Amino acid sequence: MAKKSKKYTIRKLINDIHLWLGIGSGIILFLVCLSGTILTFEEEIKNLFTQDFKVAQSSNRRLSLEQLSESLSKEGTVTSVTLPIETGEPLQFNVKTSPKERRGTTYFVDPYSGEYQKKQKSQLDGFFLSMFKMHRWLLMDTTIGRPVVGIATIIFLILSISGIILWFPKKRRWKNFKPGFKIKFSANWKRINHDLHNTLGFYACIFLVIMSLTGLFWSFEWYRDAGSEVLGTKVFGNRGGGPKFTSALSPNARVKTFKEILEISAGELNYKGEVSITIPSTDKDVFTITKSNANSWSPVIKDKLVLDQDGTLMHKEIFRDKPLNVQIASLIKPIHMGTIYGTFSKIIYFFACLIATTLPITGTLIWINKLKAKKKKKKKVAFA
Repeated sequence: MAKKSKKYTIRKLINDIHLWLGIGSGIILFLVCLSGTILTFEEEIKNLFTQDFKVAQSSNRRLSLEQLSESLSKEGTVTSVTLPIETGEPLQFNVKTSPKERRGTTYFVDPYSGEYQKKQKSQLDGFFLSMFKMHRWLLMDTTIGRPVVGIATIIFLILSISGIILWFPKKRRWKNFKPGFKIKFSANWKRINHDLHNTLGFYACIFLVIMSLTGLFWSFEWYRDAGSEVLGTKVFGNRGGGPKFTSALSPNARVKTFKEILEISAGELNYKGEVSITIPSTDKDVFTITKSNANSWSPVIKDKLVLDQDGTLMHKEIFRDKPLNVQIASLIKPIHMGTIYGTFSKIIYFFACLIATTLPITGTLIWINKLKAKKKKKKKVAFA
């Protein structure tokens, strides 16, 4: 009597989709996830290989920002200054050392002595730049690498969703769920490998879905446009710095000093936090002040002021007062990078990315083990 063929179920279809998409994209996903893992603590790692600029605090009075800016003007055009929360830390001035320089160079400045030092290049700058290019474009030309990474990210999103579906046991009983929450290290290596793929993938899944959904904003314009439609506001729409403001300063008006600008800013944004000031370079430019609240739930959130050169408040932008959709759109980048909650979220993202890096390896081993098991079974049937 012939055996009845097993019914091809929805679960089997999902399993096949998960398997073949994973096998087909494994190498690309491994490289993208590996580079993402390394990039999580890029700044912290690079700082280990550079010498700190120490502030020699003394009884001397702090020099004014005008004096410090004037001292730095010999290096180029001073465009902005960042004042740290702690008084013992150096000020950071941004200086355009040449007209061709787009972003400028950071200089650390001792506010007491006026001594300054250009931000040192780390020995690992080249390495992390390669990791960035790997993560975004697989070290290829952007026109080729960007869509390839984008397609791989879509596949990874499908793998994450299908994986969580397959994680659920066929019979919904607690005793069937329990094995999916732990790794049985006392078992043989095949079972351990299966548990590493199944269990760790489950714990990392929600973060991997978030990374995939946000990462696609950089890969495809159509996705960015669709996301903007869903959110009801432009994603990455504030890259140019928002609305432009021009000074309305009358010819006889007095230009405020940095100290006066800071006093006005402190009155408008009355809390402790790091302050950055964009310095006007022409008569038509204005002061732009951004400030982060030291007690905020996120270190990346900033409030913004625009002041005319005479101190007139032209614009005030408080993050918490923005509509929720605008807040979400402005946080796409820190959500993707894991900086949204500072070190805490970066640690979570590091381990999630590390798990994601192992999934193509453990998944491929599961597939190879199943192929070997099928071959052994066929041999037994043949000799039976």
